[in-house]
Amino acid sequence: MRKRLFIYIMSSLLTVPYFSSCSDDLAPELPIKPAEETPIVEDDIDVSLLKFGFNLNPKDQSGEIPNADQPLEIYFYADGKELTEEDPEECPLKGYSDVCYLHAGVVSEGTWMYVPTEWTENTDKNRMDRVKENVWKITLSPTIRDWFGSGSTPVTRLGLIIRTADGSIKGIQEDTFVDIQDDKYKGFEPTDGETKAMPKGLDYGINIIDNSTVTLVLYEKPKDGNTHYYDYAYVMGDFNNWTRANDETSKMWYDETEGCWWITLSGLDASREYAFQYYLGKRMGEGEDDYELRIADPYTEKILDSSSDSYIPESTYPSSRRVYPDKGAGIVSTFKIQRDEYPWSAPTVTPDKRNMMIYELLLRDFTETGDLNGAIQKLDYLEDLGVTAIELMPVQEFDGNDSWGYNPCFYFALDKAYGTPEMYKKFIDECHKRNIAVFFDVVYNHATGNHPFAKLYWDSENNKTASNNPWFNVDAPHEASVFHDFNHESQLTRQYIKRSLKYLLEEYHIDGFRFDLTKGFTQTGNNSSYDDSRIAILRDYYNTIQSVRPDAVMICEHWCDANEENMLALAGMLCWNNVNSAYCQAGMGWQNNPTSDFNGMLWKGSFDATQGGWVSYFESHDEERAAYKALAWGDGDLQTNLESRMNSMASLAAFSFTIPGAKMIWQGGELGFDTNLLNYESENQEDGKTDKKPIDWTYLNMPERQHLHEVYSKLLNLRKNEPELFKSCSATNNATYSIDENSWSGGRKIELNGSNGKKLWVIGNFTSSEQTIAAHTVPSGWSEYYDYMDSDPAPDNYTGGQTITLPPHSFLMLTNFPPAN
Repeated sequence: MRKRLFIYIMSSLLTVPYFSSCSDDLAPELPIKPAEETPIVEDDIDVSLLKFGFNLNPKDQSGEIPNADQPLEIYFYADGKELTEEDPEECPLKGYSDVCYLHAGVVSEGTWMYVPTEWTENTDKNRMDRVKENVWKITLSPTIRDWFGSGSTPVTRLGLIIRTADGSIKGIQEDTFVDIQDDKYKGFEPTDGETKAMPKGLDYGINIIDNSTVTLVLYEKPKDGNTHYYDYAYVMGDFNNWTRANDETSKMWYDETEGCWWITLSGLDASREYAFQYYLGKRMGEGEDDYELRIADPYTEKILDSSSDSYIPESTYPSSRRVYPDKGAGIVSTFKIQRDEYPWSAPTVTPDKRNMMIYELLLRDFTETGDLNGAIQKLDYLEDLGVTAIELMPVQEFDGNDSWGYNPCFYFALDKAYGTPEMYKKFIDECHKRNIAVFFDVVYNHATGNHPFAKLYWDSENNKTASNNPWFNVDAPHEASVFHDFNHESQLTRQYIKRSLKYLLEEYHIDGFRFDLTKGFTQTGNNSSYDDSRIAILRDYYNTIQSVRPDAVMICEHWCDANEENMLALAGMLCWNNVNSAYCQAGMGWQNNPTSDFNGMLWKGSFDATQGGWVSYFESHDEERAAYKALAWGDGDLQTNLESRMNSMASLAAFSFTIPGAKMIWQGGELGFDTNLLNYESENQEDGKTDKKPIDWTYLNMPERQHLHEVYSKLLNLRKNEPELFKSCSATNNATYSIDENSWSGGRKIELNGSNGKKLWVIGNFTSSEQTIAAHTVPSGWSEYYDYMDSDPAPDNYTGGQTITLPPHSFLMLTNFPPAN
């Protein structure tokens, strides 16, 4: 029998930390679009019973909570105001005359699960018919549980959103939550945990004891001094049929000295992968239900996520290896006693810190498949290009599948959206075969609310980590923060991150790291000023890396006082050096406003940036592309002439890669990739910044872009083939530079004189008109030299003392040695 209820739902204060199918960014409030008039499906509903928002069948006003094992009729009524405290607005769907669609999920601990459709996926299943003016209806049948396909998972809360077919308009800007009664999972009475010392020598997380035994250890001791926050803890998994029991198969002990819940599981199959979760509860007092929480193990090397895994292509990660357990809820952890060994065939690579040519790569956008399979097919291309290292943008498990990766939630598991662990290892092994180092971009400044440590001590009223959380700050003590901020003064946080670093080096054979947002590794509130405590924290992490791989690289996105960055350089680390603004200015053909001075490639404050302490670049994922700026705002014919624009990009490359010191390229720069990063037509230009922007590889078929690619390849391979020329020159030794703003009209020049007798000379015209360079521009004393880009001996008119005429946006490069074949 269908349950007929009337419940008026107000938007809950609970917010979903992140789910891939829907977010406010994907559904901005827009004006009503014209819609085709659809016939009204007459329904016997009494409109006078409706209130704005979602209404669960208003014929029965008993106020009972719907049951998960019965059908449910849902109406949405748009004839009213969106009641927000700051700005009451008329419902965006009022007057809309087309069908709408329901986006819904089962909500557990703030996470949406069993979402039947993607954000703009429209099917008969989620279609809401217009049954009266401003009224839409859908029936979840045969039961709520069946409609979501949640199987054995408890259904106690639903998240509801109504939207137009293209997802551009939502009926309510905030998500609506509905409580559901699920009698099927009542009856078990947990008992409080008992105190018992755990065996010695265990680590937090998953401990393999022998071929059939595992001990699980969960640290749980709040910062407020109490021994533990939760009164009981259980483990549920494939090994006990996901059943809580007050015995050794499920119930965990608490060790007050170590501050840990723990349990030893025996009789396990060493070859089987087990899925499991921790189930914790806190007594809330007489007459109140216990507060209960289910979380994954924070040290798991693989997660299962019902809200994301089903959307991963079979070719990227076989579905047989990501089967979500029927009785799981939210993110599930896994373990396997017998580890899968990968047959490594190439040794790790020792990067040359002073001469690295790093290629920053986002797997999602690099190839058509957007995964490791596609990236492996491009490794010959990258080897031929001349790169010596690849920096993968974050690949540790992040929320959803479509992301830049700076929203991490698990640090020992690599994201399945890009491939299996074996595919990651194959990619790294194939890079090493080509003598290309691999760096992981790691995000240890913050984590999302899906991280188990964040969930353990959570302030649901304010939707942030609680004050008793021993890993996280409630609010970041610095302004450079997103999501939930780690407290790096906490030894628990340090221990966790250092274990992650060791694991990635040992398990995946990577050659180093780029640390995101290291300016935030502080508790002092210092953002850019000198901070001894931040230096000590980063040295601690670097020492950990060195203890595993003395030749491994650590690069910091720091953006702090130059003296502080120099201290990191003296310790062996490197920092990013961003010269995007000046190079883009020159690439657009403008001398100043802002400045086009290239000296930022040479100096960080008073420190020589060419000597191994910095990685310099004029493009990265965070800055607008030089080719786009030239296309949008270039001088002369740069906006209309592709050849001029690509010549300008080639000149930028020549005046970047011939300057000593490590360099970085953002994927597609070698093609003059010119899709814009920011949405300049939006009120918030950050909108769309992280959206998919796949590389257009057909650019290689265009002669103008092919020429730019050849320039990149010759310059990078020159760095690779002649390292001593660049390592023996610096900002002050064996080199002269005329690359500041005052060199604009006289031609910019770089001259390198290597200690091995090899010499390089480059001159560039960044203006929008032809330039005749003054006499004595070619270095005297060169008995023979070559036009390096043309691979031929230089013409006779390039003799010392002669003037040289350069077309707009072009450069000339001469060497006293022939180009490599």
